[in-house]
Amino acid sequence: MQFLRTAFWVVIAVVLAFFCMANYVPVTVRLWGDMVMETKLPVLLIGAFLLGALPFWIMARATRWRLKRRLDSAERALAVTAAATPPAVVTPPLDADVPSPSLSPLNPTGPV
Repeated sequence: MQFLRTAFWVVIAVVLAFFCMANYVPVTVRLWGDMVMETKLPVLLIGAFLLGALPFWIMARATRWRLKRRLDSAERALAVTAAATPPAVVTPPLDADVPSPSLSPLNPTGPV
């Protein structure tokens, strides 16, 4: 699975590199009013992509943080519950060293 993920990112990087080489032209972006920005097209597109992905990245990090806190809280509660419950003591029967009579397949009530 790691190979597929790596191959996917390598393909994306190669396509992005070819796109940047083919479209490395200056563009003029008019911002607010009379503000004008001169930049290269790939820089503009990559910046717009990153700016659009930022809210989703923040949301994913916040969700991961919240779930990690919930998991840690549940693990602490489980540890407290396990520490508060005494372990069950199993006592062997008094005649543990005396073997029980085996049941015969022909006579289910025991030896004759």
